[in-house]
Amino acid sequence: MEQTTQKGGAGEPEIPSKYEDIVARLSQIVERLESGGLSLEDSIAAFEQGVKLARAGSARLDEAERRVEVLLEGDRTAPFDPARDGGGR
Repeated sequence: MEQTTQKGGAGEPEIPSKYEDIVARLSQIVERLESGGLSLEDSIAAFEQGVKLARAGSARLDEAERRVEVLLEGDRTAPFDPARDGGGR
């Protein structure tokens, strides 16, 4: 199964679709920022990308939590269907 990414704006990196990839990218950004070798402009750009990644990661965690809640309702074990199970919040 191929993983898709969200498109960033002009010249912006794409947001990975997998949570683990988001965390890895965030880690790289933190390392770059902590190294102290970036210009102010590059630091701000890296910080902005980090915020976008953090928000995307939070959204993935929220979705996972909703899926678990739906599955646990009434000991249900059917696959999660966002369209059917109210995932369009």
